[in-house]
Amino acid sequence: MSTQTGPSDLAALDLTNLDLFAEGPPHELFARMRTESPVHWNNTADGPGFWSLTRGQDIVHVSQDPATFSPARGGIFFRPDTLVPLEVGQRDFMLWKDPPEHSRYRAVITTFCLPRTLILVDQVIEGIVAETVDAVAGRGACDIATDIAMPVPLKVVARLFGAPDEDLDQLNRWTKDIEQGITHDMNMTRSVEEMGIYCAKLVGNQVIHGVDSLANTLAQPDESGERRLSESEIAAYFGMLLFVGNNHPRNAISHAVHTLLQHPDQLAVLRDDPVKLRPTRSGLAPVALEELMRWSTPVNYLARTATVDTQVGETPVKTGERLVMWYASASRDPEVFPGADRFDVGRARCNPPHYAFGGGGEYFCQGAALTYRMLSVTLREVLRRMPGIELAGPVTYEPSAFVNAITSLPVRFKPTG
Repeated sequence: MSTQTGPSDLAALDLTNLDLFAEGPPHELFARMRTESPVHWNNTADGPGFWSLTRGQDIVHVSQDPATFSPARGGIFFRPDTLVPLEVGQRDFMLWKDPPEHSRYRAVITTFCLPRTLILVDQVIEGIVAETVDAVAGRGACDIATDIAMPVPLKVVARLFGAPDEDLDQLNRWTKDIEQGITHDMNMTRSVEEMGIYCAKLVGNQVIHGVDSLANTLAQPDESGERRLSESEIAAYFGMLLFVGNNHPRNAISHAVHTLLQHPDQLAVLRDDPVKLRPTRSGLAPVALEELMRWSTPVNYLARTATVDTQVGETPVKTGERLVMWYASASRDPEVFPGADRFDVGRARCNPPHYAFGGGGEYFCQGAALTYRMLSVTLREVLRRMPGIELAGPVTYEPSAFVNAITSLPVRFKPTG
């Protein structure tokens, strides 16, 4: 985990410098910023500057006021045209939209994301995890990042799409293209358009033939008999879900295993009592999963743009200025989490438990329950089927300010049948 503290003078700091994220989020630097400059103006070498927010209370303030701090005005990344031109994001993608349009999407999708609905996909997740672990359990060694954490979310999301297994490699390539586009501020319109065409065909086939999938669920009419989302809107949502539902749980699984290997006493607690990793039937995540998400937030940041002259904390913010919310920092804020630099699966339940799914409000991640379920099932199976698991080589990271991604996590363990 990166401990770089950055330049001696924070005025020279540029958090778009990917060297700072070579080994994950720079937690020592974030700790320094929370103390010295929690609302910090970040000049960049080749683009517009922005305010960096590193305290939990400031991120909650901005997250829960979309009228003042908009995702639509300037997009959700460092630069407005990252990944796709801003107008394309505003038109097609839910995360770029302001209320009330965002609220319309959210209301429809919430039905599917309710814990009582997701219980229905538990058997699917369990089957995918079992077959994935089966493929490596007899070897006595594997790479958690590529052999476990990559295929599990990819297959789960594909199953929800109703996508055939022969398309998995293509879905994975699009996911990687999007991640690289965000990380390196590239225009990936071609990949996004290809993915949109694919999703539109998939949605059309499922709606016509009544396939039992997420697409068919979202296309069902509401109480008035009108379709809640059009096929093109569902296709755009699928594109977003393909990345978010695949990339973020992948990173959560890799980091969870790595964290437990770094804290063998905590690993032993969970191996002895795997119930501590199981969500309740109502969907409430156990403290152990919340602590794993707090410790290694899969997404480092998202951005907003001020719609009026305002302030954050004691710092004035002008209309049009952009703000970057560093979730990875907020999840280690000692003003929110007592003993924030201590990993403890038995810590007292905090409110919020972490900032891995945002700062609350309208844009709280709707995939939280699905991520918890994938993480829970995967960890329980890994601990059960890989006794004596330990690191077997160097851990490598994606140098990215956006995603907190492990690219390789080699382990060895006692082979099991």
